[in-house]
Amino acid sequence: MVEKRPFLLSLYRAAARGVSPLFHVLFALRSRSSKEIPARKVERFGRAGRTRPQGTLIWIHAASVGETMSVLPLIGALTGEGHKVLLTTVTVTASELADKRLPEGAFHQFVPYDAPAPIRRFVDHWSPDLAMVVESEIWPCLFDEMKGRDIPFVLLNGRLSDGSQRNWSRIPATSRYIFGCLDAVLAQSRTDADRFRSMGCTSVDAPGNLKFDAAEPAVDAKALALLKSQTGDRRIWLAALTHPGEDEIVFEAFDRLRRDFPDLLLVLVPRHPARASEISGQAGERGLALVSRSSAEPVHAETDVFLGDTLGEMGLFYRLAPVTFLGGSFVDVGGHNPVEAALAGSALITGPRVANARGVYKDFWNRGAAIRVSEPADLAASVGTLLSDPNKVGLQVGTARSLVEEGRGALEKTLEVLKRVLKGARSGRRSEPEDEKST
Repeated sequence: MVEKRPFLLSLYRAAARGVSPLFHVLFALRSRSSKEIPARKVERFGRAGRTRPQGTLIWIHAASVGETMSVLPLIGALTGEGHKVLLTTVTVTASELADKRLPEGAFHQFVPYDAPAPIRRFVDHWSPDLAMVVESEIWPCLFDEMKGRDIPFVLLNGRLSDGSQRNWSRIPATSRYIFGCLDAVLAQSRTDADRFRSMGCTSVDAPGNLKFDAAEPAVDAKALALLKSQTGDRRIWLAALTHPGEDEIVFEAFDRLRRDFPDLLLVLVPRHPARASEISGQAGERGLALVSRSSAEPVHAETDVFLGDTLGEMGLFYRLAPVTFLGGSFVDVGGHNPVEAALAGSALITGPRVANARGVYKDFWNRGAAIRVSEPADLAASVGTLLSDPNKVGLQVGTARSLVEEGRGALEKTLEVLKRVLKGARSGRRSEPEDEKST
């Protein structure tokens, strides 16, 4: 029996088709701020930038850098078994990371806009043997398209916040249909698994959080040694992966900290390197001497701020600084993965807004593996406490490392489930929705 498409989803599809011409305008506007790559525009409209490789092709969609980092070990394992892997992302920074880190046998494309025609063109061309979306990438047109395809469709490292569950519950017919498009859900935690079951998902596993299986962030040993020789015995504090609104908080805290630590060096690494000029301007307005990583200029005794405006070097910055404030946690972006910092040996301080990984952060806070700062005005005091007590830093770093080691194992369990999914790939279980088959 053909399942009828809910009215709200049909309305969404119609609206997406109607505004599709405006995607060209949106792309042009985003290109001006380096959020799109003009030469790869066709990919955002579902037109492939290359031919489909022969053999088994697995498609993984990860929105941005954080999700991409979490699936890199999985991609390595899948390509190691002979599969080809197509990774799609939304952001340019994630594509740049993919260019540097994807193994042989894997390649990157930008995900198409969530409208019927681009999505259909994309899936028609690539025809993956297995399709996966990471964490909470729930796009109605994409999910609806996969419902009518003979392709196993999996939510990987899935998470569903309490707020998202409540929102979806307000439209039960639509949510039941959308979540019913998934053949399997691999949830980050048992709590997430229970929430997905409440949404109507029937095949739900909880193998754990893939972010715990991340490798230690890579570091150029020569670059690290050079920077350590330049900074000498100076105290160093890292503000990592900051967003607009947080840089000002960091600079205010830095001003306060220098009263007690006159030689303090601030290493500031924005989440998006394209914001480097904006941050340099803020530092200049405050009379701070700034050196950027991309310039390759040495850090001098007079340098106040070392700006990390490069990609793929977080391992370098984490190992340079014994104390880290991890951004995205004082603004509404949901926080960033703390595992890399923990593995690199930097003591963590975060703000309270970490909805993207609240379960992970809760364990870090409760176990003393990270310090939670509720108000921006209190950031300087927490950083100062760690800077003045190396023993406390060592204890916190050790606790964080132990917590991460305890959480490992999700990668192996996830691979076991995916092997079963590939082996028992559905065969004609679903039929195409009854309307709009040619839209």
